[in-house]
Amino acid sequence: MGAIGVGGRGTYDLEAFLREPDVQVVAICDVQRSRRERAGELVERAHGAGCAATRDFREVLGRPDLDAVLLAPGDRWHGVMAILAMRAGKDVFCEKPSTMSVEEGRQLVETAAQYGRIFQTGTQRLSEENFVLADELARCGRLGRLHTVLAHTLPFRIRTDWLPAEPEPPEEECDWNLWLGPAPRRPYNRAYLAGCMAWLDFMDFGTGVAGWGSHTIAQCQAAMGAPAEPALEYRPGPSADGDGFTCRYRNDMRLVLRLGGWRGTCGVRYEGDEGWVSVADGYEAPDVSSPRLLADRAVLLRNYRDRTGRGVHHVRDFLASVRTRRPSVVDAAVAHGSMTTCHCVNAALLLGRPLRWAPTRGGFEGEPEAGRLLHRASREPWIA
Repeated sequence: MGAIGVGGRGTYDLEAFLREPDVQVVAICDVQRSRRERAGELVERAHGAGCAATRDFREVLGRPDLDAVLLAPGDRWHGVMAILAMRAGKDVFCEKPSTMSVEEGRQLVETAAQYGRIFQTGTQRLSEENFVLADELARCGRLGRLHTVLAHTLPFRIRTDWLPAEPEPPEEECDWNLWLGPAPRRPYNRAYLAGCMAWLDFMDFGTGVAGWGSHTIAQCQAAMGAPAEPALEYRPGPSADGDGFTCRYRNDMRLVLRLGGWRGTCGVRYEGDEGWVSVADGYEAPDVSSPRLLADRAVLLRNYRDRTGRGVHHVRDFLASVRTRRPSVVDAAVAHGSMTTCHCVNAALLLGRPLRWAPTRGGFEGEPEAGRLLHRASREPWIA
C-alpha cells in the first residue's frame, strides 16, 4: 500500500493498516515535511525498515508495485485523487467526505466501474459493533415500520472569504500549490495547516454539512435499507445552522438533522412504530426503548455476519474486498448516494429554501440556481 495525506486522520488510518499482518506500506506522501517524517517513523517501527517518502502524490500513484492506496488529504482532494488513483490501477480506501459535489460523485462511480477498482470510504461506523447493532434493529424490523431517523450534524457555517496572505514556506517544507490542489488559488496562511477544523468552514476547502453528514447520513441511509438512494425532498428547519433540517425519501421516511441529543459525537437515532434505538461514539451499548431489543445482541451480530459475509472491522472489510473483488461495505455507489443527500442539504441551506430532487434527471426540479451548486469547478490541472 501507499499512504497519501498523513495528518491527524491520515495517521490514525495509517496506524490501523500497519497493524494488519498482510499489509506492507512502501510509500508515504504529504505536502508537509514534518508529517512525512512522522509517518516514516511509524512505518519503520512497524516494518523494521523505512519506505519511500514524497510530497507529490503522483509519484506514489505511478508505482507499479502498489495494490492499493490510503487517501486522507483535505476534503478538496478526496474525489479527484480517488479518481486518478483508480485510473492508475489502484484500489482506494478514501477518507470521508468522499466528494466535493454531486457531479464529482457521478465521476467516482463511473471510474470505479470502468476500471474495475475497489473503493471504500472511511465511514467506519458502518463497521463498528454498536452502530451495526442499531442498523440491524432497524433493518430486521424489530422497531416496526421505520418512519424517522435522526442524524447528528455540526452547525452549518460557510465562509466565502479567505485568510490574509503570508510568505509561502519553501516547497520542501510545505508545497502550498499541492495543498490547494483543485481548490481555487488562495494565498498561503499558516493557520490553515493547523488541521481540518482550521479550514473546514471555508467553502473553497470544506463541504459544509457534508463534512459531518458523511458520517451520520450514510449511517441513516444504510439503516433505511437504501444506502445508495438520496433523499427526494429537502426542507430547511427554523434555524439557519441546520438544526431541524428535514429530508424525505421515496418511502415517505423522514431524516432530521440535529445538533445535539446524544452523549457523544456522530449520533444517530432510528424511530419505528414499535420502538427506537439511539447510539453515538463512546456508548457502551445502544440506548433502546426496551431492553428486549438487545437481549440477543450476539445473535443480531451473528445474523449480520451470516447475511452479509462481513465482520465489524472496517479496514479488514476493505482488505477482504481487495483480495476477493467483492464490493466493500461503503463502495463508490453507496458513498455517492449519501454524499448526494449531503450536497443537496448544503444547497437548500445556502439558498434558504426547500428543494426537490428528481432522481431520473439527476438534478433539482425547476431550480437552475440550485442546479449550479451540483458542480464545483476544479483548478487546472486537477480536472478529473
